[in-house]
Amino acid sequence: MHDCREFLLSRRSVRKFSQEPVPEELVEKALDIARFAPSAHNRQPWKFYVVSDKAKLAELAKIHRWSKPIEGAQLAIVVFSDSSVSPESHVVDGSIAATYLWLALHCVGLATVWVYTLNAVQEIRRILGAPDNLYPIAIFPVGFPAEKPPQRPRKSLDELVVRV
Repeated sequence: MHDCREFLLSRRSVRKFSQEPVPEELVEKALDIARFAPSAHNRQPWKFYVVSDKAKLAELAKIHRWSKPIEGAQLAIVVFSDSSVSPESHVVDGSIAATYLWLALHCVGLATVWVYTLNAVQEIRRILGAPDNLYPIAIFPVGFPAEKPPQRPRKSLDELVVRV
């Protein structure tokens, strides 16, 4: 239990990456972990687009003001959910898979930050040539960290928990 707690509490949102190349085997390990995310009826309605093309990374970095970290990353992984596979639960299922990937990247020693996508759905599809049935859930710029952000303040349990 202690190791799990320490692992989860050690994750940070990293927005600055070193230029050290990211070994493909680390990316594969993280993706392999993420594919085990649970989903409604085990439909697994997700796709992972691994983007290493610098021009596409530059375009993705401009989708909104919070997407700039993508430009400095070695690669990015876009998690899509597929509405044709699971029409009612694809967004939730895709979000669970994205969370698994987020933690799996940390597990293999890579850094990332969750880049919000919901205000740029059409633009992300256009940049990556994704079909309309794929809905972008998150973009994860990936690399080795070039910063070590401190833990940010958290609300107390008393502020968050309601017992009924």
